[in-house]
Amino acid sequence: MQLRYVVTGVLVAVSLSGCQRTSSDPYTNLPGPAPLQAQPVPQVQSNQLPPPGAGGSSQFPAAPAGNTQMASLPPGGGEAPATALDVTKESMVGNWRVNNAGSSCDMFLTLTNLGGGSRGGTRGCVGELTAMGSWEVSGKTVQFKNRSGDVIGRVYKSGETRFDGTTNSGQAISLSR
Repeated sequence: MQLRYVVTGVLVAVSLSGCQRTSSDPYTNLPGPAPLQAQPVPQVQSNQLPPPGAGGSSQFPAAPAGNTQMASLPPGGGEAPATALDVTKESMVGNWRVNNAGSSCDMFLTLTNLGGGSRGGTRGCVGELTAMGSWEVSGKTVQFKNRSGDVIGRVYKSGETRFDGTTNSGQAISLSR
């Protein structure tokens, strides 16, 4: 029995000794790339920037006046305005860019059933929209619901690829693609 182990060990050692690399690498003797030459650098200038708003012309438009009106639904409910466009559930499916509370985030709407609506969710949103779990179309209004099924916001179709509305706390929401 011992002889069998010795013969097996010798055969393994002989076979492994034949596993040496005998070919030469054709790339070992190639020269490396030539070093890069330094390039001239133009003179750097420095000046003081003018204070904001100085100089009369600005690259930014003027801020809106204090009483700017925004299209929205009344907080906590209400019907879409008479100017609202018809909306279908199928047209809502997909990714939307949301502006809410001065920030923007993403909203994803699917046709997968979830309780009393369809599955939906947000990424990067603040406020009430962070709890969004589902949505549904009710007339000309799209309702967003939290994971408990409570309505947390409503929007209506105000353009071909735009929706406007409010959350229950009264913050304006706009969706666009």
